[in-house]
Amino acid sequence: MVQKKGRPAAAAKTASAAPKRRGRPRGYQPEIALGKALDLFRKEGLAATSLDDLSAATGMNRPSLYGAFGDKRDLFIKSYQRYRADTRAAMIGIFRDELPIRKRLERIFAVALDIYLSGDTGPRGCFTVMTAASEAVSDPEIRALVLEGLSELDKSFAACFSLARERGELSPTADPQVLAQLASATIHTIAIRARARIPRKQLEAIVKGAIDVMVGAAPG
Repeated sequence: MVQKKGRPAAAAKTASAAPKRRGRPRGYQPEIALGKALDLFRKEGLAATSLDDLSAATGMNRPSLYGAFGDKRDLFIKSYQRYRADTRAAMIGIFRDELPIRKRLERIFAVALDIYLSGDTGPRGCFTVMTAASEAVSDPEIRALVLEGLSELDKSFAACFSLARERGELSPTADPQVLAQLASATIHTIAIRARARIPRKQLEAIVKGAIDVMVGAAPG
């Protein structure tokens, strides 16, 4: 009796019709891996972070890291750009929300403290002030990014103070540029002090005093 061979043939046809997988499937999600690298750089800085550290943090071997992000410096820059984008997204709504100046400043500084005091192993401060600024001394590209970030913050604060002066919330002689620099300086000092593990209540007291100085000349 001759056996029918239809089923094996059909199976073979199905197998041959299946698309062939080429290469190694992507075993990581770039944005998640970049976030892990960012956390590590914020904690350790560029020089103290090794490729082995980055591999362990991201779950990617060295060839995969190079293929996805470039060398360690490239990954540091991409991490800093990611930090800038995340911070901008967290703050932009408050800067654009036309609240009374004191209320707006209180909200901006509160969000900043949330960012600077976050971290699984302790407060991480600000990437710009605590990490990128030290690399800016010898790296022109990182320096340009740092200066861009500082300028962006100054301009955002200046717009807030300009609007407040137009509304009569500040003295007509108030200088929005000077006030913006004071506000930015306050941001930087709470970032440093947060990294040094100063309690939030003390940081909030610094913020309140700074706001009192900045809007204290408001007409009664």
